[in-house]
Amino acid sequence: MPATLTASNLAAARQLGLDPFDGTKVELRPNWTEEDIQDVIRAAYRQIFGNDYIMQSERLVSAESLLRQGNISVRDFVRALAKSDLYKEKFAFSNNNQRFVELNFKHFLGRPPYDQEELSYHTNLCEDQGLDADIDSYFESEEYARKFGDNIVPYFTGFSVEMGSRTVGFTRMFNLYRGYANNDRGQVGGEKARLNRQLATNVASSIAAPTGEGEAYQVPQSSFGGIGNQSARMYRVEVTGLIGRQVRPVIPRSKTAYLVPYDQLSQRLQQILRSGGKVLSVRPA
Repeated sequence: MPATLTASNLAAARQLGLDPFDGTKVELRPNWTEEDIQDVIRAAYRQIFGNDYIMQSERLVSAESLLRQGNISVRDFVRALAKSDLYKEKFAFSNNNQRFVELNFKHFLGRPPYDQEELSYHTNLCEDQGLDADIDSYFESEEYARKFGDNIVPYFTGFSVEMGSRTVGFTRMFNLYRGYANNDRGQVGGEKARLNRQLATNVASSIAAPTGEGEAYQVPQSSFGGIGNQSARMYRVEVTGLIGRQVRPVIPRSKTAYLVPYDQLSQRLQQILRSGGKVLSVRPA
């Protein structure tokens, strides 16, 4: 449901760096018009490509035509954008796996990863079964079906309270999204994953002012495992290996770093070795 245009909503949105209409649902209903289909196509490109500029020559004309003819659903069209070489060039090949996964959550489910388990599962899926397998997993999920079904373009739900949502997702969403004034390839931080430390330590983040000025919106932090003891320590694990086991030229992966709590260190090292990675170093973060 679109946000209500009130003075309080507008003021609150400005403080957080958002448009009060971010999160508007775009749905292709029966008896649609050409204007409706254009709205869906525009919203899909905008959401899936993180508001990045798409040249006319880069558009998936064939998928657009199939959607217009009614041969594929909105979900199929969005999936086609996500599995395109263009999407992978913009977000997979130019980023490390953790950044790719957190952007997939944002683009396809409209929210950030909730915990380390989600991030690890999808990172391992990329490494073990390839990029397409990870992308498919979002579109085949119960969450996607419940939120968007076959006819709604994914939109940002990380700022909403709905069934299955977690409050920690609200603050983490601000690490991935601060309005449509920027795009996911032009943000400060580049290919660096934004949520590694928060997910590994299971803490909420503070909301920084969008301009970098003023005080952050502080969120109480919780520590699980104690403070000042070994179990609470974080370790930086640096690895190298290969990404993608698809029928295509293997893409070498440069060094990647993981932040891992001490009590998960052994399990994570075993996962890295099983996936064909090589551990270069392990040291306190």
